[in-house]
Amino acid sequence: QVQLVESGGGLVQPGGSLRLSCAASGSTLSINAWGWYRQAPGKQRELVATISSGGSTNYADSVKGRCSISRDNAKDTVYLQMNSLKPEDTAVYYCRASTIRRIYWGQGTQVTVSS
Repeated sequence: QVQLVESGGGLVQPGGSLRLSCAASGSTLSINAWGWYRQAPGKQRELVATISSGGSTNYADSVKGRCSISRDNAKDTVYLQMNSLKPEDTAVYYCRASTIRRIYWGQGTQVTVSS
């Protein structure tokens, strides 16, 4: 079992920055990929960024150049640095961890971009 806890969300003005964190506990050695997803009101959950066990990253076109996913293996934590935030980035952001057996989700953290 893996438990995920996100933090770092909040209210930020357009053009601002936030860094989200996702701390894992439990069977963290079994995680082979991490991801950040988001869900805005009335919309489906969508991929924001992923990072593999080998360090390969992937980003949604909507956040390329503005977001960066990274991980600290010693802390079992994954980060999402978000810059130049836009109102359309407003959503609940979820952390996801994948093992060979199943996928785990965090509880989500709200990001609101508004003046």
